[in-house]
Amino acid sequence: MRRLTYYIGCSLDGFIAGPDGETDSSGFDGDLKDAILNEYPETIPTHARGALGLGDAPNKVFDAVLMGRVTYEPALRIGVTSPYAHLRQYVFSSTLPPTNPEVELVTGDPVEFVRGLKRQPGAGIWLCGGAGLAGQLLGEIDELVVKRYPMVYGSGIPLFRAPFDPAPADWQLRESRVFLTGTTLTSYVRHREH
Repeated sequence: MRRLTYYIGCSLDGFIAGPDGETDSSGFDGDLKDAILNEYPETIPTHARGALGLGDAPNKVFDAVLMGRVTYEPALRIGVTSPYAHLRQYVFSSTLPPTNPEVELVTGDPVEFVRGLKRQPGAGIWLCGGAGLAGQLLGEIDELVVKRYPMVYGSGIPLFRAPFDPAPADWQLRESRVFLTGTTLTSYVRHREH
């Protein structure tokens, strides 16, 4: 069965963006940049791949990307309707009109959709964001890969927007690395009892 991975960047205080969606990509440099381009090249938007020397580099981990509307909208604002043309793209929204035939709009239950997607053949599924969609899919996430940048927002959009769970899921540390930029890349796998 395919795995759902929430691969995301956040601040030291756990925010993926500021209150109005502000982000800072200044940490994407040096050895961190090299690691991302080598290990997760498919997470680079199609329109930026050429400038970063990726061209038609093959996908290594994922062949599908899931986005909430708020995560998808920055691409639309710059005229990019298919930000990850090298992946199967799914945008979850009940109000967004169709924008591109390469982007499938999902209006139904995200959990049921993801369960069906996991049963199909293919590579990994990347949950790109945002916090609301991640909160809805928390029970379906098999792996967390978190880039924690050395900055503090103070407030903003959290990693997950979900109700409190009095019996939170257990996660096992798989790997943690520190880069010269001060960013850490940490991956966890969900501990599932069988």
